[in-house]
Amino acid sequence: MTICAVIMAGGSGTRLWPLSRSAHPKQFLSLSGEKTMLQETISRLEDLDVSSSITICNEEHRFFVAEQLNAIDSLGTIILEPEGRNTAPAIALAALVAKKEDPLLLILAADHVIKNQDAFTSSVNSAVSLAKAGKLVTFGIVPTEAHTGYGYIKKGEVEGSGYKVEKFVEKPSDSVAKEYFSSGDYLWNSGMFLIKASRFLKELQKFRSDIHDACKLSMENTMPDLDFIRVDKSQFLKSPSDSIDYAVMEKTEDAVVMPMDAGWSDIGSWSTLWEIEDKDENNNVSKGDAILHKTKNTYVKTDGKLVAAIGVNDLIITDTKDAILIADKNSVQDVKEIVNQLKAEDRSEWKSHREVFRPWGMYDSVDHGEGYQVKRITVKPGAKLSLQMHHHRAEHWIVVSGTAKVTNGEKTFLLSENESTFIPVGVVHSLENPGKFDLQLIEVQSGKYLGEDDIVRLSDQYGRV
Repeated sequence: MTICAVIMAGGSGTRLWPLSRSAHPKQFLSLSGEKTMLQETISRLEDLDVSSSITICNEEHRFFVAEQLNAIDSLGTIILEPEGRNTAPAIALAALVAKKEDPLLLILAADHVIKNQDAFTSSVNSAVSLAKAGKLVTFGIVPTEAHTGYGYIKKGEVEGSGYKVEKFVEKPSDSVAKEYFSSGDYLWNSGMFLIKASRFLKELQKFRSDIHDACKLSMENTMPDLDFIRVDKSQFLKSPSDSIDYAVMEKTEDAVVMPMDAGWSDIGSWSTLWEIEDKDENNNVSKGDAILHKTKNTYVKTDGKLVAAIGVNDLIITDTKDAILIADKNSVQDVKEIVNQLKAEDRSEWKSHREVFRPWGMYDSVDHGEGYQVKRITVKPGAKLSLQMHHHRAEHWIVVSGTAKVTNGEKTFLLSENESTFIPVGVVHSLENPGKFDLQLIEVQSGKYLGEDDIVRLSDQYGRV
């Protein structure tokens, strides 16, 4: 029996703000290596008997998923959730897609770090016979400390190479976590599972038929869209929101936990990222152009600018193009309070970076002021922006490198380096890269209103409204 990897790539990752944001969360970033966390998740499957993959994400992030999986030649199936409904409905969608072959579903989050690949592979392989026999296997992380940020699983009687689950427990207090750790009877709840597709659906129908039925109906009227499967939104939204733990694992009589000691982390905070990274002689982690003097136990990450830290200890210092975070390492859980304040003030920094990625490439808002905005636009080879117009702004395009195929009103023509074109308010236009290299251009917008919602798309090859 083969394995189908189910990668859950939803989530906003706001605890790693300002690096991770709602429009570009941590699973699509390179945090602990050259690959993104999503790519690392797929890559760690290479030593397992995995025959296929299903990635589940939301509408907003679909092009990140497709591009990053294509980059490592592992596209697989991508299911778009109309709206997040927690893990039980998401896994139900994957099980329904895979039910014809009825494989074992290896359910993984796209934002975990695993340092020991061999230990991960060994633990999964040890769980295969249990999952084949109809057990619902969850992987419990062998704890390295009395951590209060994770849920725990208490081991029961031995079951094959694992243990029956005696109980799941919520995140404990510090004193209770110390008791759990010293007893040796508890494992961290990782949120990773190995379950036969039909077995999961049977247990879900038994305990949460409302979730099962809503997901089943939503899959009866799917719509293919480029690389994606769109489920029936009206039916899917009838599903209650619930986790696999609450919906199934805490109710079934066949829950088994398989210990895993593989250098696991869910990168739930900046302090966690500091913990797992290699450090210098003063216990510092520095990423980018940083100079540290008389500084200890500090994490510094900079996106371009030189950051100098002098005489400080136990800090998190993170610099991006539009925001700087400075936090005590023991207070990083309060980052969410900053994000909430940004949302309450309707500021853009909670949601997106200065650099914004699109299916055709990206743009960087390098300057703005009253009545104008300047962007640096990068268009990938063969990519094309939508045919569009604006009611409130004019645009001036100047090609920096590459070749641009421009539609400006009734004319279509090519522009090369140092050539430009002006697009008046209300004129239909589009931009395409017909070359083999990235197209770079500067866009100068002028007008009384420059918001992104002043885009009227007339046609778009990526299916955007």
